Amino acid sequence: MLKNGFQRISAWALPVWLLATLDSCSFSSRASRQLLYQARQKGYDVIIVPGGPFDSAWSRVIKARMYWSKYLFDQGIARNIIFSGAAVYTPYVESRIMALYGEAIGIPKDHIFLETRAEHSTENAFYGYQKAKELHFQRIALASDPFQARLLKRFVRKKISPSMGLIPIVWDTLRSLESQMTDPAIDARQAEIEPFVPITRRQSIWKRLKGTLGWNIDRHRLPKPTY
Repeated sequence: MLKNGFQRISAWALPVWLLATLDSCSFSSRASRQLLYQARQKGYDVIIVPGGPFDSAWSRVIKARMYWSKYLFDQGIARNIIFSGAAVYTPYVESRIMALYGEAIGIPKDHIFLETRAEHSTENAFYGYQKAKELHFQRIALASDPFQARLLKRFVRKKISPSMGLIPIVWDTLRSLESQMTDPAIDARQAEIEPFVPITRRQSIWKRLKGTLGWNIDRHRLPKPTY
């Protein structure tokens, strides 16, 4: 049996056959709850929420991230939210799609900010952090599912800032809100761009792998570690 919340909420995200493989790469339920407790004690000026591909409807992964960000905002754990993501695989800017959904589920527009450059998870964290600093936010965290948050932990702590928080989804908490988690309608055309060329046609497999590892980021632009 899986040891964390991926098992209980597998329908949100990935096929069951893949969950066992990913389980060891994810924050455990216990670790996620501990990080949420720490975040509740500290409070953050802003959280960065990575995007994902949009094609006519939001995915279960993005729905989970969206409602997790709303929960953190409603609880006062995060005062603002930066949605991060460019138009990568489809002609919809991921951060703009998330902003539209964010407003639709009740996140105030004046607390939503966009980062529209990132094409990979590492870039979500890096460019999201840069955007947060431009907006003069000091206490910054990344909020996502336990799998993505765990994969980004080393990059965040080593390459961006040891003081940057991580708030992985606590699946039990999110599950308790499931009855309130609607599927609002949005006008996705507001986030669509033309012309559009998907990343699979713009970058080789090797280039995309480098992007996943954060190697496409200009090292001279990496922030100095802050403690």
